Amino acid sequence: MSVGVSTSVPLLPTSDTSVTTSTFSFVDYVVFVLLLLLSLAIGLYHACRGWGRHTVGQLLMADRKMGCFPVALSLLATFQSAVAILGVPSEIYRFGTQYWFLGCSYFLGLLIPAHIFIPIFYRLHLTSAYEYLELRFNKAVRVCGTVTFIFQMVIYMGVVLYAPSLALNAVTGFDLWLSVLTLGIVCNIYTALGGLKAVIWTDVFQTLVMFLGQLAVIIVGSVKVGGLGHVWDVASQHGLISGIELDPDPFVRHTFWTLAFGGVFMMLSLYGVNQAQVQRYLSSRTEKAAVLSCYAVFPCQQLVLCMSCLIGLVMFAYYQEYPMSTQQSQAAPDQFVLYFVIDVLKGLPGLPGLFVACLFSGSLSTISSAFNSLATVTMEDLIQPWFPEFCEARAILLSRSLAFGYGILCLGMAYISSQLGSVLQAAISIFGMVGGPLLGLFCLGMFFPFANPPGAIVGLLAGLIMAFWIGIGSIVTSMNSSTASSPLNGSIFSLPTNLTTTTVTTLMPSTTLSKPTGLQRFYSLSYLWYSAHNSTTVIVVGLTVSLLTGGMRGRPLNPRTIYPVLPKLLSLLPVSCQKRLCCRSHSQDVPTDNDLFPEKKMNGVLWDSRDKEELARDGSAHQGSSPTFVLQETSL
Repeated sequence: MSVGVSTSVPLLPTSDTSVTTSTFSFVDYVVFVLLLLLSLAIGLYHACRGWGRHTVGQLLMADRKMGCFPVALSLLATFQSAVAILGVPSEIYRFGTQYWFLGCSYFLGLLIPAHIFIPIFYRLHLTSAYEYLELRFNKAVRVCGTVTFIFQMVIYMGVVLYAPSLALNAVTGFDLWLSVLTLGIVCNIYTALGGLKAVIWTDVFQTLVMFLGQLAVIIVGSVKVGGLGHVWDVASQHGLISGIELDPDPFVRHTFWTLAFGGVFMMLSLYGVNQAQVQRYLSSRTEKAAVLSCYAVFPCQQLVLCMSCLIGLVMFAYYQEYPMSTQQSQAAPDQFVLYFVIDVLKGLPGLPGLFVACLFSGSLSTISSAFNSLATVTMEDLIQPWFPEFCEARAILLSRSLAFGYGILCLGMAYISSQLGSVLQAAISIFGMVGGPLLGLFCLGMFFPFANPPGAIVGLLAGLIMAFWIGIGSIVTSMNSSTASSPLNGSIFSLPTNLTTTTVTTLMPSTTLSKPTGLQRFYSLSYLWYSAHNSTTVIVVGLTVSLLTGGMRGRPLNPRTIYPVLPKLLSLLPVSCQKRLCCRSHSQDVPTDNDLFPEKKMNGVLWDSRDKEELARDGSAHQGSSPTFVLQETSL
């Protein structure tokens, strides 16, 4: 392997010595059980506090009174699951530090939500992100977005629920599906009873456990191999420290452009429009607190990524000095970290239990967020619009029942997830396949005032069809060539494992076979470009259909739902340039509406004088629903 280009896979050093099955000590079990009990206690505390006086707003939105710190840690924990804790170190161990450049995408991936998505969502005073789609388009688009999100999260929960249970089975021999059931039940109880406030505060506790577990592995592992300096030297000698790979080919699995820019779209689908994250922004007591919580995630994400990369490097250095057993070398790559933790932390009671608690913390935080967000969108988007007469007590009971119901459904999805490929790539691919079209749908509404409901629905369907065409095509192609090597983004083949009864597949690149051609090459698109490709498909198809169907002519358009891209860009020019372009400055335009839509001209749409009068009458104190303004289309 040369620096900067991964041309081969690091050979797994092996030895012929057998390895006895590792088991937890009593202290390890105590640490692990404490995690479950404390998480359950936090949830039950918020459930019992004020029992009988709870409202739907408290249950689903934490009464919109959360501070910046807990919201930031909850945002981090929501998608920092066992998937990443297991997958990223294995990725670094096998392919080098190229994956670290994903951190470059965090800047734009969090800056754009902070300054575009959060202000629009927060000022509309939403509960479900998909309420925006009804305000911008119509109820049919809202239902389509909600159903797509539910499908996305239910499938993803299967992966997240399965991964830590596989970990526990690997290190203790504890029954795989019994651990899945235990995790699901504990999470179900405190999420359904405690609501969003319980979820956020358990996320804070679980985030600290995740940091401690990873930090323990890094410290003990680096000490055993001679320090972090020695780890870096060993990794450099074996070509594991990757340079900047500037190959623009989107079919190469990991390059700088793929990670830094393809990753931006993945981050936007996670932190910009995903209900699990939007719900946390909207639970903040002020808009400023919501924006600050988004900013605070950036350094935390960088720290978590660096810690995961360090674990991978320490693991590589360790196994250069202490060869793997045959049993370990034959395990699936997603299990390498588990064996490494047991090898490094054995003889230190409590630390193996802390790491498994770290894995379960990641999954508990992600699963609880999913249960709560799924219950919220189902209640707000699919039930209350059709049954508005529900009393408060019945609405609370129904919300809790929905959380329980989704918990049971996700338990069943865990079995399906055991049939997926590499844990890390499978999870990100699912979000790219389904999250990308949802991102495109929201961008279509916010940035293009003439996009209409038919364009939104057809665009979303086109994006989903394209997503599953590529995704399923890639899986089928890989299965048909299981004995051959892969396309550039990896191929899937079975690795034997004696840890579970399931065959775990993974992705391993090869340099011995020729590049794929035709549709096979199309199916080899890097999984990090899924979100970008699919969201772009939604926008292009949606705009085309909107133009063919007359745009928004004759339809009411709420200006609060539009982000004025063109005026924002023109306002950055000098005043002289603005005059040449016949563009007036912001200060000369109509009065601002919460400083969000400051100019008269919005992407070719001109406010009618009657709209200004209506805006002046209504003011900006709108709560719950936005007034509708009639706009007249004019040409620039």
